[in-house]
Amino acid sequence: MKNDVVPVEIRGILPANSGCAIFVGNEEKVFVIQVEHNMGAIIGMFLRDTPKERPLTHDLINSMFKGFDIRVERVTITDLKNSTYFARLMLKQENELGKKIVEIDARPSDCLALATAQKKPIFVRSTLFDQVEDMTEVLERINENGEETE
Repeated sequence: MKNDVVPVEIRGILPANSGCAIFVGNEEKVFVIQVEHNMGAIIGMFLRDTPKERPLTHDLINSMFKGFDIRVERVTITDLKNSTYFARLMLKQENELGKKIVEIDARPSDCLALATAQKKPIFVRSTLFDQVEDMTEVLERINENGEETE
């Protein structure tokens, strides 16, 4: 990974009309990915390390990964097409037989949930990061007005 990706983190989560707005970015720029309300809640739970009464789907996936000694290496938000973001989930399995790395096409919301649950890095393809609208000021105004973000 040379300069083709930019490291980012989740900077905030806010309820929106059609779900949740996930503010993703770094010191340079923040942009928004719209996700379903329940995915915003799940990502927020992982960010806060909230204990759950029963395992959620992403907890199940993490348990399966653990059982097969698979780790999330990183996620990369890769593209924006027709107002839909695309992402890749990079998985690594290493055992006595060797090492296997698999890259999987996945929804950004699922990638963000799994990366957050396992405390793994999040990246955005540089060309995408250059083209997204900077929402830093919007997030700062929200934070100034005391609205809750994660």
